[in-house]
Parts: sequence; structure tokens; C-alpha cells
Amino acid sequence: MGEVVARLAMSLDGYVAGPRSGPEHPLGIGGERLHAWVYGLRTFRRMQGMEGGAGGPVDELLAAWTERLGAVVMGHGMFVSGEIPWGDEPPFHSPVYVVTHHPRASVVKKGGTTYHFVTEGPERALELAREAAGDKDVSLAGGADLVQQFIRAGWLDELLLHVVPVLACGGRRLFEGLGERHIEWEKTEVLDSPGVTHIRLRAPHTVSAE
Repeated sequence: MGEVVARLAMSLDGYVAGPRSGPEHPLGIGGERLHAWVYGLRTFRRMQGMEGGAGGPVDELLAAWTERLGAVVMGHGMFVSGEIPWGDEPPFHSPVYVVTHHPRASVVKKGGTTYHFVTEGPERALELAREAAGDKDVSLAGGADLVQQFIRAGWLDELLLHVVPVLACGGRRLFEGLGERHIEWEKTEVLDSPGVTHIRLRAPHTVSAE
């Protein structure tokens, strides 16, 4: 069985999306700045059905993550924000399990992506994603609320953060709603590149209250 991995771009002040995120602004106002580093990479362009792009250590980091990917779990808000920008051939190329309160038939897209809508909660979505992924990893795509739920429940194995040196000063903050507790992660890799620092973290085995 693979692991559960969240890969997220984040501002220095802890935001993973800018203010007013939604269908009109999928990444929030100014949120595109958090992802600018990835647009020119070879692996990202391949995921979008494009050719060319830059190689190097950061591209290799992204490529290794995509090779491990077997299924995706995401929240309803992220799906609503991203459905139109992702288009007819989304970049996931794998089954996507959307945690939602709104029942809906599965939606098949080009390139191997199928959206499945799970109304029984995040734990059931994770079960279905693990079954679909087999020996590969489950990617926890977000949003922030769902990542927080996975951290509180102890379901997250690895967190890959792309920290961009900007202050978003508003939006969706990643590490909120975790309660009064002390959570210590194990830093396993740091890769610095122009405009962004990539930090790989292993989830704690225990979570202690303060």
C-alpha cells in the first residue's frame, strides 16, 4: 500500500490560496504567485498536455511525485474552484474522489481522470482512493480544511511544501483549526531554488496536547 501525501504551495505567512478563492478566482486573488515557479517545468507542462519545459532538480522532485500518484482526494470547494480551469483533460490522470455533501454521478474526463463524488465523508473517500491507488500513493490535493482534517485524524503520511517568499496577508491558511496540541514533523528533504523552497516533511507518530 502506498502513502497519503499532500503537496501544497504556501506563502511565508501560511496561506495556500489568496482572498476570495472560488470559481471566479480559483487560487484566490494573487494566489497565482504561489504557483508561478511550476509553470515552466517539463513535468508540469506534460501533465497539462504540453511539450517542452525546464528540467533540473525541481522538475525531478515533481516527476517523482507524479510517478507515485495513484489516486486523488480533494474537497468540494477545491473541485468547484478548479473544475472549469482544469478543463476537459484535467492534470490528475487518475481517479479523483471529491468529498462533498452533494450527490452526483461520476464524471469521466479525458486523459484518465474520473471525478467520483463521495458523500460519506473524508474517511470513506480515503478508503476508495487507497483501493484505486493500489501500491501507489494517494494525493491529498486540498483545500486547507480537508488537509487539516487529515492531520487531526492522523491520516497524512507526508507533506511536501513549496514555500514562496511572499506575504499573502489573507485567504486560506493551511495550519488552522488543529486545536491546542504540539505537532512535530520530521524534516527529510530541503531543496532551494529561485523563488521557492521545497520542504518534505514526515508526519509525526504521536500528537501531544499542550
